[in-house]
Amino acid sequence: MARYAMVIDTVKCVGCMDCVAACKTENQVPEGFDRDWIAYETRGKYPALAMEIRSERCNHCVNPPCVHCCPSGASHVHVRGGIVLVRPEQCVGCKACIAACPYDARFIHPKGYADKCTFCVHRVEKGMDPACVSVCPTHCMAFGDLEDPNTAVSRLLRSRRGHALLLAAGTNPQIWYLD
Repeated sequence: MARYAMVIDTVKCVGCMDCVAACKTENQVPEGFDRDWIAYETRGKYPALAMEIRSERCNHCVNPPCVHCCPSGASHVHVRGGIVLVRPEQCVGCKACIAACPYDARFIHPKGYADKCTFCVHRVEKGMDPACVSVCPTHCMAFGDLEDPNTAVSRLLRSRRGHALLLAAGTNPQIWYLD
């Protein structure tokens, strides 16, 4: 069975925000809201500082707390690929999923339902990459099936050291950042 994931090369990411603009356009994200964003993290002590620039979004966790706490069943895991999705018509807007998400990746859409990154499932089902991956000018993002050793995401994770965010939360996130 497929398990979709994204790998982001933090050495190549320049924080241009093309991924954010592509997501907003592709998914008609309302003004003032974002399904993905750019994060900057500085580590070390002066003068030995290192900065990581990374594109963040829903981590499409294997163990998603947002799904487990949803009282209406609107938050669910898509059968193909393990993508975490929300059924807007079933969502009651209670915000339990927002509180449960350790990645702060959800918001309440002005129409009253929880919204988030969907890995552009409508594109993926047609064999296309998510919009954010397809527009990245530095080609720092890769998307694919982690279960297939021949996909770009599998090859990248074998070839370089990487990390995921908040592993201690026990969510088993499917967004990986190459160091």
